[in-house]
Amino acid sequence: MKGLIAKKIMMAQSVAKDGKVRAITILQAVPNVIKQIKTAEKDGYFALQISATKSKGKGTRQMQAKEFHFPEGEYKVGDNITVEIFNIGDKVEVTGITKGKGFAGTVKRHGFSRGPMGHGHDHHRAPGSLGPMGIARVIKGRRMGGHMGATQVTIKNLEIIAVDKENNLLAVSGNIPGANKQLVSVKLHG
Repeated sequence: MKGLIAKKIMMAQSVAKDGKVRAITILQAVPNVIKQIKTAEKDGYFALQISATKSKGKGTRQMQAKEFHFPEGEYKVGDNITVEIFNIGDKVEVTGITKGKGFAGTVKRHGFSRGPMGHGHDHHRAPGSLGPMGIARVIKGRRMGGHMGATQVTIKNLEIIAVDKENNLLAVSGNIPGANKQLVSVKLHG
């Protein structure tokens, strides 16, 4: 599955010929350089390890170097991978880190209902009961307040709407995880 590392630029709208409006995300392929070539003889499979140059935007070290399974061909270490590997209409999957929300309570994190606000009630946004009295502990998996966001998410079946080879830009249908200027991984859905 061919792919590259790109930077999320912004979200926009696209109007189709039939008048339907849909959300798109604009991605810019940061310079993707081949750092290592995995071969079938040496590693048991063929893949390219691609590294994105470090930018001032947000991006983890894991995302700055990623391995993609390209079809075997003539590749050299130091070659650049551009958006030309994608065509309009291709189905892709995009992996990124969602926006971090910090510590969140149960109402925001899990959609719990709140208690009554007036008439002497003091149970407004508290989670309520944590379990039965017979088990004197909190059972694993209980939905409670805690850290929300900042997790790796993959969105599949997104469509390439436009490819701008001069500016190294991609337009992908739908929304993708992460804030603007954050690095994401884009690969053909296979």
